[in-house]
Amino acid sequence: MRRIRINAGRVTALATFNETTTADAIWGALPITARGNRWGDEIYFEIPVCVPGAEDARDVVEAGELGYWPVGHAFCIFWGPTPASQDDEVRAASPVNVFGQLEGDPSVFGSVPSGTRINIERVV
Repeated sequence: MRRIRINAGRVTALATFNETTTADAIWGALPITARGNRWGDEIYFEIPVCVPGAEDARDVVEAGELGYWPVGHAFCIFWGPTPASQDDEVRAASPVNVFGQLEGDPSVFGSVPSGTRINIERVV
């Protein structure tokens, strides 16, 4: 099992990666440091990974899922509705490759403002 630690300001969370080519590419690029952007209940940030949209890419995701947004080469953390959501669904701006899942309560990221420095590293 491949696990990561995400540090975003005062928030620390663990997540696991699935077995996809997107997860492989992101795993290979770790560690990553970036400044996060908020879009509703989503944080996203550009990463040094360039992979195409997966066959199973989707715009409606579950709270706690990690997605790669091919349009912006971005790592996305979802925990609730975004400006694109209908009702209480969790919706990305456009389809993302889901590559992982947060452990625990994803809403802890609600306290992380735009511009926060985010560090992602492997947990060994």
